[in-house]
Amino acid sequence: MKEKTILVVDDEARMVQFIKMNLELEGFRVINAGDGYQALEKVVHELPDLVILDVMMPDMDGFETLKKIRELSSVPVIFLSVKGEEFDRVRGLDLGADDYMTKPFSPRELLSRIRAVLRRIEEKSQAGEAEIVVDDELRINFDQRKVIVRGQEVLLRPTEYRLLYQLVNNPGKLLNHETLLSRVWGPEYRDEDQYVRLYITYLRQKIEKDPKNPRYILSERGLGYRFKEFKM
Repeated sequence: MKEKTILVVDDEARMVQFIKMNLELEGFRVINAGDGYQALEKVVHELPDLVILDVMMPDMDGFETLKKIRELSSVPVIFLSVKGEEFDRVRGLDLGADDYMTKPFSPRELLSRIRAVLRRIEEKSQAGEAEIVVDDELRINFDQRKVIVRGQEVLLRPTEYRLLYQLVNNPGKLLNHETLLSRVWGPEYRDEDQYVRLYITYLRQKIEKDPKNPRYILSERGLGYRFKEFKM
């Protein structure tokens, strides 16, 4: 994690200094921006490894800033906000954030989340190069990051790939929420059940012919999810 560059975007100077001090003590290089417009410039010119983005900012809030960042870069983003309602968390994740933390928070928790996100990004896929043929309508090559659904390539977000990887490589096996959270997001996320539900919905919308009546990703009510059985 040493020498990674973290961009902190917040209009509160004291908050920026607090985060900067704690991250630099852990060996990170920290740059900062006071608003969304400065953040976009820093993303383009400084190429940070991760962005910590405040939601409540004047002129252009964090949600709008993330929309514009995603037009430019796939850099991982962690939202910070005093708004902890599930609607806001889901909205942030839906826009492409990698995590969402509620203020106030401890430096240790922030560091744990940062490390977890960077670890997920840096992990190399352990999948082989061979194409996985689930059936006539679904083919997957994790090494090449290709998912072919009914003859058309479907683009998945990094988190969606990791989730699909866990499901597909355990066909017919029930994976509970805690297992999926630990394997896909990291052990720090064992209580964040809404992450699993949200990304299962995303995957079904992309690979299922009828997301409301899925044939690949099956739910076990109150227990977890399993991928349909097929010959590997």
